Amino acid sequence: MKVARPFRFKQFTVEQDRCALKVNTDAVLLGALASFDQPERTLEVGTGSGVISLMLAQRYPSTLITGVEIEDGAFEQSRGNFQNCPWSDRLQVFHQPFQSFRPKEKFDLIVSNPPYFENHLQSSKKNRNLALHTNSLSFGELLDGVKAHLSQQGRFFLILPERQMEELNSLAVQLGFSPVSSTWVYDKPGSQALRVIRSFGLGEIGKINEGTLTIKNADNEYSQEYASLLKDFLLIF
Repeated sequence: MKVARPFRFKQFTVEQDRCALKVNTDAVLLGALASFDQPERTLEVGTGSGVISLMLAQRYPSTLITGVEIEDGAFEQSRGNFQNCPWSDRLQVFHQPFQSFRPKEKFDLIVSNPPYFENHLQSSKKNRNLALHTNSLSFGELLDGVKAHLSQQGRFFLILPERQMEELNSLAVQLGFSPVSSTWVYDKPGSQALRVIRSFGLGEIGKINEGTLTIKNADNEYSQEYASLLKDFLLIF
């Protein structure tokens, strides 16, 4: 059986042999683009290996970061990665369903790379099902929890494929959220959008800030905007 190698970043390493989902482009983009002006407290829903939280810890030197993870292996993995990083005093993770998470304080920034498969053939591996399928955390349950734990001026960032993002967006508006920003992610110029990174706030926000990010140029090389975004993290830049 092939064991997943650690993924080495410039300032930290992510062990990932016990996680269903390995370090991937979705997680790295969310970790680089989720933003708030000096968040005091940050929450990650579905911590996985912890890569998004670790990137946010590097970007925001004063934020206290809390993760919530239901799956046993991913919880142990993220806890170990947090303990072994340079910011271990600012990172913690709880092993429980997000639906039962009851923090004492609200969060300025909440991030999630949530499961989005619904009514799909499931894997024989329970941990992979938890990571990929909405059975364990529906969009409605995710939004209910975020609404309860987000500060009044806070921001909620997540990444999803376009169709699932529009589905979640409709639910979010019904629950009193407003979209704040959207970044459409493309593999190459002229291709269809791979993902959408969107942020939400509570109440009326106003005009949505929209942008695009193209990962590779026409020559199949990483684009300058992608390299610039991740130069503080990835060893290839």
